[in-house]
Amino acid sequence: MQPIANIDVDDLKKGIEFYTRGLSLRVGRRLGGTIVELLGASIPIYLLENAAGSAASALPAVPRNYARHWTPVHLDFVVEEIEYAVANARAAGAKLEGDVETHVWGRIAHFSDPFGNGFCLLEFRGAGYDEIARNDS
Repeated sequence: MQPIANIDVDDLKKGIEFYTRGLSLRVGRRLGGTIVELLGASIPIYLLENAAGSAASALPAVPRNYARHWTPVHLDFVVEEIEYAVANARAAGAKLEGDVETHVWGRIAHFSDPFGNGFCLLEFRGAGYDEIARNDS
């Protein structure tokens, strides 16, 4: 099974600008006028242009909303230098939601993109998440 990520945006041009400038992704294929493939992450990410208020799915009938919203599923991007990555994301229009936090496994910065989607930047240290297992024993 191969995962992909789809991100709804209400303005494809603005989405391309944010994700290429802010997260250093690059445009792959353009699929019609409303879908763009972004490359440079470990999985392909597709920006899907959909109007605010349009139906996100048939059931339940929930309209798309590009104000800040929370979802338990979100993207985390692993970076080499979190300070640089935070500055880059903010310059492209991301909103930093709190201070950069330090944990045994590394550092994390919580953001929302210009379309209300949450994402995080992670800088792993040592063995990354495996540091948690080391400290549990």
